[in-house]
Amino acid sequence: MSAVALVPVALLGALVGLVVPRLARCFTTDPIRPRPRSAAGAWLSPLLAAAVFAGLAVARRDDPALPVFLAVAAVGLVLARVDLACLRLPDPLVLAAGVLALGGLTAAAMLSGEVARLLGALAGAAVAGVAYVLLALLPGSRLGFGDVKLAAVLGLPLGWLGRDALIVGLVLPHLLHGGLVLGLLATRRVRRDTLLPLGPALLAGAWLAVLQA
Repeated sequence: MSAVALVPVALLGALVGLVVPRLARCFTTDPIRPRPRSAAGAWLSPLLAAAVFAGLAVARRDDPALPVFLAVAAVGLVLARVDLACLRLPDPLVLAAGVLALGGLTAAAMLSGEVARLLGALAGAAVAGVAYVLLALLPGSRLGFGDVKLAAVLGLPLGWLGRDALIVGLVLPHLLHGGLVLGLLATRRVRRDTLLPLGPALLAGAWLAVLQA
């Protein structure tokens, strides 16, 4: 993708990043009171969203489903912020991401004549959902069913990209999360029984899987 075409996508991501904090506050258990922020803090969300959108545009520039990836990423940014704030992945947001993914991929498959990729997306959602249900049922598992539902939704775009992307997208979040937990434990920022959100790692792992697909 040329730089000229990439700039509008990055700007769109920055605009999404501007509204992410406000949307996230609508879904938190306890209202988050706005606090004074530095200039750097105020621009963190737009810069992150711009980077997410630009990365997807570069990686999937010729993919008819690029708008779907961008739409799911936009909802994912809100989900990550909510999960970080109150350890929740609200069903309405997960459902919105699922509807955007399924509807958008169906339209992309029909318009491009790539129905087989749609079947791969559905298979990806099924595999991811079953795998995470089994993980959630393991003794001592801290995996919530919000994480299970989000994994199934992310299985749609990952399955669209193929088996390798799906495998990376399923495994990488646990490596990211595990590394973070070990780092926090080593610096005594958390204890062994501290609950930490998995949603951001799921979303980050899926994004990285898309970039390498």
